[in-house]
Amino acid sequence: MTDLSIAERIAQSLAAAAPDVLEVGPGTGVLTQFLLKRNDINLYAAEVDGESVEYLKQHFPELTPRLMFGDFLRMDLSKIFADKFCVIGNFPYNISSQIFFKILDCKNSVPEVVCMLQKEVAERLAEKPGTKTYGILSVLLQAYYDIEYLFTVHENVFSPPPKVKSAVIRLVRNEVDKLDCDEKLFKQVVKTTFNQRRKTIRNSLKPLLGEQKLEHALLDLRPERLGVAEFVVLTNAVEKLTKKV
Repeated sequence: MTDLSIAERIAQSLAAAAPDVLEVGPGTGVLTQFLLKRNDINLYAAEVDGESVEYLKQHFPELTPRLMFGDFLRMDLSKIFADKFCVIGNFPYNISSQIFFKILDCKNSVPEVVCMLQKEVAERLAEKPGTKTYGILSVLLQAYYDIEYLFTVHENVFSPPPKVKSAVIRLVRNEVDKLDCDEKLFKQVVKTTFNQRRKTIRNSLKPLLGEQKLEHALLDLRPERLGVAEFVVLTNAVEKLTKKV
Protein backbone atom coordinates (compact mmCIF):
# COMPACT_ATOMS: atom_id res chain seq x y z
CA MET A 1 0.00 0.00 0.00
CA THR A 2 1.55 3.29 -1.11
CA ASP A 3 -1.06 5.67 0.31
CA LEU A 4 -0.32 5.68 4.03
CA SER A 5 -3.37 7.82 4.74
CA ILE A 6 -5.50 4.77 3.94
CA ALA A 7 -3.57 2.66 6.46
CA GLU A 8 -3.98 5.37 9.07
CA ARG A 9 -7.71 5.55 8.36
CA ILE A 10 -8.04 1.78 8.83
CA ALA A 11 -6.15 1.98 12.14
CA GLN A 12 -8.42 4.78 13.34
CA SER A 13 -11.57 2.88 12.31
CA LEU A 14 -11.09 0.49 15.22
CA ALA A 15 -13.19 1.62 18.16
CA ALA A 16 -11.19 -0.72 20.41
CA ALA A 17 -14.11 -2.45 22.09
CA ALA A 18 -11.39 -4.34 24.00
CA PRO A 19 -7.88 -3.02 24.74
CA ASP A 20 -6.09 -6.12 23.41
CA VAL A 21 -5.91 -6.01 19.61
CA LEU A 22 -4.56 -8.70 17.30
CA GLU A 23 -3.32 -7.68 13.86
CA VAL A 24 -3.53 -10.57 11.40
CA GLY A 25 -0.78 -10.64 8.78
CA PRO A 26 1.06 -7.35 9.46
CA GLY A 27 3.59 -7.99 6.67
CA THR A 28 6.04 -5.09 6.67
CA GLY A 29 4.02 -3.04 9.13
CA VAL A 30 2.16 -0.57 6.90
CA LEU A 31 -0.86 -0.73 9.20
CA THR A 32 1.15 -1.70 12.28
CA GLN A 33 2.96 1.63 12.48
CA PHE A 34 -0.31 3.50 13.00
CA LEU A 35 -1.71 0.97 15.45
CA LEU A 36 1.42 1.31 17.58
CA LYS A 37 0.78 5.04 17.85
CA ARG A 38 -2.51 4.41 19.62
CA ASN A 39 -2.16 4.61 23.39
CA ASP A 40 -5.50 2.97 24.06
CA ILE A 41 -4.63 -0.53 22.77
CA ASN A 42 -2.20 -3.36 23.45
CA LEU A 43 -1.13 -4.52 20.01
CA TYR A 44 -0.39 -8.17 19.22
CA ALA A 45 0.48 -9.47 15.76
CA ALA A 46 0.40 -12.86 14.04
CA GLU A 47 2.60 -13.29 10.97
CA VAL A 48 3.24 -16.52 9.06
CA ASP A 49 6.13 -15.24 6.90
CA GLY A 50 9.56 -15.51 8.54
CA GLU A 51 11.15 -12.67 6.57
CA SER A 52 8.32 -10.34 7.54
CA VAL A 53 8.74 -11.31 11.19
CA GLU A 54 12.44 -10.38 11.07
CA TYR A 55 11.60 -7.09 9.34
CA LEU A 56 9.01 -6.24 12.00
CA LYS A 57 11.45 -7.04 14.81
CA GLN A 58 14.03 -4.69 13.30
CA HIS A 59 11.71 -1.81 12.52
CA PHE A 60 9.20 -2.13 15.38
CA PRO A 61 11.15 -3.55 18.35
CA GLU A 62 8.41 -2.46 20.76
CA LEU A 63 6.11 -5.03 19.10
CA THR A 64 8.56 -7.94 19.47
CA PRO A 65 7.29 -9.28 22.84
CA ARG A 66 3.79 -9.64 21.35
CA LEU A 67 4.78 -10.67 17.82
CA MET A 68 3.82 -14.27 17.07
CA PHE A 69 5.42 -16.24 14.26
CA GLY A 70 2.79 -18.67 12.99
CA ASP A 71 -0.42 -19.30 11.12
CA PHE A 72 -3.34 -17.39 12.62
CA LEU A 73 -5.73 -20.08 11.39
CA ARG A 74 -3.93 -22.71 13.49
CA MET A 75 -3.41 -20.67 16.65
CA ASP A 76 -5.18 -21.52 19.91
CA LEU A 77 -6.28 -17.97 20.67
CA SER A 78 -7.68 -18.95 24.08
CA LYS A 79 -4.10 -19.59 25.24
CA ILE A 80 -2.97 -16.16 24.05
CA PHE A 81 -5.82 -13.98 25.31
CA ALA A 82 -7.31 -14.48 28.75
CA ASP A 83 -10.08 -11.97 28.01
CA LYS A 84 -11.69 -10.37 24.99
CA PHE A 85 -9.64 -9.05 22.07
CA CYS A 86 -10.30 -7.21 18.81
CA VAL A 87 -9.03 -8.30 15.39
CA ILE A 88 -7.72 -6.01 12.66
CA GLY A 89 -5.82 -6.51 9.45
CA ASN A 90 -5.50 -6.34 5.72
CA PHE A 91 -6.77 -9.87 5.21
CA PRO A 92 -5.17 -11.95 2.43
CA TYR A 93 -7.93 -12.26 -0.16
CA ASN A 94 -7.41 -15.98 -0.71
CA ILE A 95 -8.06 -16.92 2.94
CA SER A 96 -10.41 -14.16 4.13
CA SER A 97 -13.34 -16.59 4.44
CA GLN A 98 -11.23 -18.95 6.58
CA ILE A 99 -10.25 -16.05 8.82
CA PHE A 100 -13.92 -15.20 9.38
CA PHE A 101 -14.79 -18.81 10.20
CA LYS A 102 -11.95 -18.75 12.74
CA ILE A 103 -13.37 -15.55 14.25
CA LEU A 104 -16.82 -17.18 14.44
CA ASP A 105 -15.29 -20.04 16.42
CA CYS A 106 -14.30 -17.56 19.15
CA LYS A 107 -17.05 -14.99 18.58
CA ASN A 108 -17.75 -14.50 22.28
CA SER A 109 -14.16 -13.33 22.77
CA VAL A 110 -14.03 -11.00 19.73
CA PRO A 111 -16.23 -7.91 20.18
CA GLU A 112 -14.92 -6.05 17.12
CA VAL A 113 -13.22 -6.70 13.79
CA VAL A 114 -11.90 -4.11 11.31
CA CYS A 115 -10.46 -5.42 8.08
CA MET A 116 -9.66 -4.69 4.48
CA LEU A 117 -10.57 -7.34 1.94
CA GLN A 118 -11.74 -7.69 -1.64
CA LYS A 119 -14.62 -5.28 -2.33
CA GLU A 120 -16.98 -7.97 -3.62
CA VAL A 121 -16.45 -10.03 -0.46
CA ALA A 122 -16.95 -7.00 1.78
CA GLU A 123 -20.22 -6.18 0.02
CA ARG A 124 -21.36 -9.77 0.35
CA LEU A 125 -20.76 -9.86 4.10
CA ALA A 126 -22.61 -6.60 4.70
CA GLU A 127 -25.42 -7.43 2.25
CA LYS A 128 -29.03 -7.83 3.30
CA PRO A 129 -31.28 -10.73 2.27
CA GLY A 130 -32.76 -10.74 -1.19
CA THR A 131 -29.66 -10.21 -3.33
CA LYS A 132 -27.51 -12.57 -5.37
CA THR A 133 -24.36 -11.72 -3.40
CA TYR A 134 -25.93 -12.60 -0.02
CA GLY A 135 -24.54 -15.98 1.06
CA ILE A 136 -23.32 -18.37 3.75
CA LEU A 137 -20.92 -16.01 5.51
CA SER A 138 -23.44 -13.15 5.25
CA VAL A 139 -25.89 -15.16 7.37
CA LEU A 140 -23.41 -16.70 9.80
CA LEU A 141 -21.63 -13.43 10.55
CA GLN A 142 -24.80 -11.33 10.70
CA ALA A 143 -26.19 -13.77 13.26
CA TYR A 144 -23.61 -12.50 15.75
CA TYR A 145 -22.24 -9.22 14.35
CA ASP A 146 -23.52 -5.90 13.07
CA ILE A 147 -21.56 -5.29 9.87
CA GLU A 148 -20.78 -1.84 8.48
CA TYR A 149 -19.22 -1.12 5.08
CA LEU A 150 -16.85 1.74 5.87
CA PHE A 151 -15.14 2.76 2.62
CA THR A 152 -13.80 1.60 -0.72
CA VAL A 153 -10.05 1.38 -1.40
CA HIS A 154 -9.09 1.89 -5.03
CA GLU A 155 -6.46 -0.25 -6.70
CA ASN A 156 -4.21 2.73 -7.50
CA VAL A 157 -3.10 3.00 -3.85
CA PHE A 158 -1.21 -0.29 -4.18
CA SER A 159 2.03 -1.08 -5.97
CA PRO A 160 1.65 -3.06 -8.10
CA PRO A 161 -2.08 -2.31 -8.39
CA PRO A 162 -4.33 -5.39 -8.07
CA LYS A 163 -7.05 -6.13 -10.59
CA VAL A 164 -9.78 -5.67 -8.02
CA LYS A 165 -10.91 -2.94 -5.67
CA SER A 166 -10.74 -3.40 -1.92
CA ALA A 167 -12.96 -2.28 0.91
CA VAL A 168 -12.84 -1.82 4.66
CA ILE A 169 -15.61 -3.12 6.91
CA ARG A 170 -16.23 -3.17 10.65
CA LEU A 171 -17.94 -5.96 12.55
CA VAL A 172 -19.31 -5.25 16.03
CA ARG A 173 -20.58 -8.08 18.21
CA ASN A 174 -24.32 -7.87 18.75
CA GLU A 175 -26.23 -8.84 21.89
CA VAL A 176 -27.01 -12.41 20.78
CA ASP A 177 -25.32 -14.73 23.27
CA LYS A 178 -26.91 -17.79 21.71
CA LEU A 179 -29.32 -18.30 18.84
CA ASP A 180 -32.78 -19.68 19.67
CA CYS A 181 -31.91 -22.94 17.95
CA ASP A 182 -29.23 -25.60 17.74
CA GLU A 183 -26.31 -23.49 16.52
CA LYS A 184 -24.45 -26.41 14.96
CA LEU A 185 -27.55 -27.41 13.00
CA PHE A 186 -28.16 -23.74 12.08
CA LYS A 187 -24.73 -23.62 10.44
CA GLN A 188 -25.43 -26.91 8.66
CA VAL A 189 -28.80 -25.71 7.37
CA VAL A 190 -27.33 -22.44 6.08
CA LYS A 191 -24.46 -24.19 4.30
CA THR A 192 -26.69 -26.93 2.85
CA THR A 193 -29.24 -24.53 1.38
CA PHE A 194 -26.70 -22.10 -0.09
CA ASN A 195 -24.66 -24.90 -1.61
CA GLN A 196 -27.63 -25.35 -3.94
CA ARG A 197 -28.84 -21.77 -3.94
CA ARG A 198 -30.59 -22.03 -7.31
CA LYS A 199 -33.00 -24.55 -5.85
CA THR A 200 -35.85 -23.85 -3.49
CA ILE A 201 -35.11 -24.67 0.12
CA ARG A 202 -37.49 -27.64 -0.14
CA ASN A 203 -35.15 -29.26 -2.67
CA SER A 204 -31.83 -28.07 -1.28
CA LEU A 205 -32.59 -29.51 2.17
CA LYS A 206 -33.04 -33.06 0.85
CA PRO A 207 -29.45 -34.06 1.79
CA LEU A 208 -30.34 -33.26 5.41
CA LEU A 209 -33.87 -34.65 5.48
CA GLY A 210 -33.60 -37.69 3.26
CA GLU A 211 -37.08 -39.15 2.71
CA GLN A 212 -38.64 -37.17 5.55
CA LYS A 213 -41.23 -34.61 4.51
CA LEU A 214 -41.05 -31.15 6.04
CA GLU A 215 -43.90 -28.72 5.52
CA HIS A 216 -43.22 -25.02 6.06
CA ALA A 217 -43.97 -21.79 4.21
CA LEU A 218 -40.24 -20.99 3.98
CA LEU A 219 -39.53 -24.09 1.90
CA ASP A 220 -40.76 -22.54 -1.33
CA LEU A 221 -38.23 -19.70 -1.11
CA ARG A 222 -34.60 -19.66 -2.15
CA PRO A 223 -32.02 -19.25 0.64
CA GLU A 224 -31.01 -15.68 -0.27
CA ARG A 225 -34.53 -14.55 0.69
CA LEU A 226 -34.07 -15.59 4.33
CA GLY A 227 -32.57 -13.48 7.09
CA VAL A 228 -31.06 -14.81 10.29
CA ALA A 229 -34.43 -14.99 12.07
CA GLU A 230 -35.97 -17.06 9.26
CA PHE A 231 -33.02 -19.45 9.27
CA VAL A 232 -33.50 -19.90 13.02
CA VAL A 233 -37.16 -20.81 12.41
CA LEU A 234 -36.16 -23.20 9.63
CA THR A 235 -33.49 -24.83 11.80
CA ASN A 236 -36.00 -25.47 14.57
CA ALA A 237 -38.41 -27.01 12.07
CA VAL A 238 -35.68 -29.31 10.75
CA GLU A 239 -34.63 -30.30 14.27
CA LYS A 240 -38.22 -31.04 15.31
CA LEU A 241 -38.72 -33.29 12.29
CA THR A 242 -35.44 -35.17 12.63
CA LYS A 243 -36.02 -35.79 16.36
CA LYS A 244 -39.22 -37.66 15.52
CA VAL A 245 -37.24 -40.36 13.75
